[in-house]
Amino acid sequence: MSRTPHDLAQRRCQPLRGAEHALSVGEVQELLAALPAWALSDDGKTISRDVRCRDFHRTMALVNAIAWIAHAEDHHPDMEVGYGHVLVRYTTHDVGGLSINDFICAAKVDALGEAR
Repeated sequence: MSRTPHDLAQRRCQPLRGAEHALSVGEVQELLAALPAWALSDDGKTISRDVRCRDFHRTMALVNAIAWIAHAEDHHPDMEVGYGHVLVRYTTHDVGGLSINDFICAAKVDALGEAR
């Protein structure tokens, strides 16, 4: 399994259906270690990050960039948008928890900050 943010960001999401594709607790912890800005939900089924932005224009630009990632990867987050921040949450409903796709997309979101 990819263990660095760069490796994850270079991967592509694949369609996953069924509980057999859900990551184990150990796999989730290993992947979270590579993405320290992301937090695991109490139920262990979602990862989230509250990304701060300098102003509303940059906030909306980030939302659009994340929407582009979602379109390209066919893996869609839940987002809450406010002035100066975007709360991004990933889970894979079709597996009933977290899959590698969640971490691939999270790494791609993190890479957006590197490009700024």
